[in-house]
Amino acid sequence: MCLIRAPSNLGLRPLHPGHVPGTWRAPQALSEAGLIEVLAPGRVVDLDRPAYSTEAQPGTRLRNGPAIRRFNLDLAEIVAGALGQGELPLIIGGDCSILLGALVAARRSGAVALVHVDGHSDFRHPGNYDVDAALGSAAGMDLALATGRGEPLLTQWPGIAGPLVADEAVVQIGERESRDADFAWPDINATAITRIDVFAAQELGVGGVSQKTRATLTRADCPYWLHLDVDVLDQTVMPAVDSPGSPGIDPDDLVAILSALAAGKRCIGMDVTIFDPDLDPTGDLARLLVSLLGRVLKQR
Repeated sequence: MCLIRAPSNLGLRPLHPGHVPGTWRAPQALSEAGLIEVLAPGRVVDLDRPAYSTEAQPGTRLRNGPAIRRFNLDLAEIVAGALGQGELPLIIGGDCSILLGALVAARRSGAVALVHVDGHSDFRHPGNYDVDAALGSAAGMDLALATGRGEPLLTQWPGIAGPLVADEAVVQIGERESRDADFAWPDINATAITRIDVFAAQELGVGGVSQKTRATLTRADCPYWLHLDVDVLDQTVMPAVDSPGSPGIDPDDLVAILSALAAGKRCIGMDVTIFDPDLDPTGDLARLLVSLLGRVLKQR
């Protein structure tokens, strides 16, 4: 395993004037909570923290868009190096926009599938919101961007033709708002993305979720990447996130689903995002996450 610490908060909006999202501190906080001792990675690689800005920038309606692209290109080089050495990259973010750099690296070797485990399907793109009304936050767009929807700044990457991942090669697990009347991105329902919202996950159980996910991965017939946004957990379990909510996937069920996927021979890497240590003053939630990740990755 190659542990990559990616301290980015670039894709998140400020929650109030002057606020700087604290997700950039997650790699340090989880390390202090025992992550390295629990996972025993072969090596650890650190990226520098990028500068966060709330200001609009020329040529883009994405908050911190150019910086997100630079950070992800740097991240892609590290992930590609790990993959080239036969290592399993585990990226600790950071916000959800770091998924793009992981997929850029993976795509250099061919097609890749994606299991997107997140309390939100992160499918905001110019087709379903007013880009002139406010700056867009890439952390709420990562799945849309990964499937080729959005500004070329974050959908077009050097040496890669087409989207980072095809719709039919994506499984989204955990969306909790898809059955709301005001669901923000209902157009995802017209795509070939396999969707297992939190209610379906509860109905199907671990076995049913795993079976449906495996069916999509089998059809894709290529290596796959795991994305975990910890807000997929219920806010009563994990409140230290940008957009907490209920219901969420049970922690033991989440471990069972992810551990089976992480142990799969075609799993090439994983990223973990959105934990905000600023909302965890005691450190208890960091220790909880370290324990969960240890259980998920024990067979790797």
